[in-house]
Amino acid sequence: MIRPLTIAATAIFLLTGAAAPAPRRIVSLNVCADQYLLALADPRQIAALSRFARDPELSAAAAKARGIPILRSGTEEVLAIQPDLILGFPIGPGMVAGAPPGRWATLGLASAESYPMILGQIRAVARAIGHPDRGEALIARMNRDLAALPHAKGKGVAAYYQRRGYMTGTGTLVDDLMRRVGLTNLAAKLGKAALAQVPLEQMVAARPDWLIVESATDRVQDQGTEMLHHPALRAIPRISLPQSWTVCGGPAYVQAAQRLTARLNGQR
Repeated sequence: MIRPLTIAATAIFLLTGAAAPAPRRIVSLNVCADQYLLALADPRQIAALSRFARDPELSAAAAKARGIPILRSGTEEVLAIQPDLILGFPIGPGMVAGAPPGRWATLGLASAESYPMILGQIRAVARAIGHPDRGEALIARMNRDLAALPHAKGKGVAAYYQRRGYMTGTGTLVDDLMRRVGLTNLAAKLGKAALAQVPLEQMVAARPDWLIVESATDRVQDQGTEMLHHPALRAIPRISLPQSWTVCGGPAYVQAAQRLTARLNGQR
């Protein structure tokens, strides 16, 4: 999936409203905020999640969202819920159109493009929902699991190649993952931006050691995915990752790092 251009250089956290007891009616406005909330909140605290919360292609926590209300009609629905905390970007007063200024506490989350940014967002969400201890426990588990990763034997240059020839560049979560497991992002060698279209001929000429692709493109579904199965690319080893593990920062970062490491070590 081609990511929308909402990449931020740093995480921005905006928490308004006076200190209060743990919120009891939390609304999440996007699939990235959903995943933090599902990992840290009591189910009874969650008043509603975004409309993509149960989509396994986009959310690594889709199974946990079952049974929790989903936003479907937009602003009117949020206003009717009368939440005491709203999570998600965009950040600022326009987060919910029509909401009285300062009516509810809000926590805006920029796009997390590195592991340290993920940790910062976990702490921010955990504090906002009244469970800072859970945030620290989750961070400790993630740090432990990452520290336990075996040394990756297979190194080299990798390209995260998406439908229609888009390649994920530097300064992104995928780039952070590549560096963690010892891979060099082809985008850096080619001087490409965070998201750039690379024609098939240029990709073949660049001869990366690995292609990282979204698992949803493992089969030809349309013209956009057909090019990823061109005979000229068949000789390049592939690593397939669910899009839901990389589209957002969150606990799934660890799963993505584990899958990359396993594949580099010859495991399927």
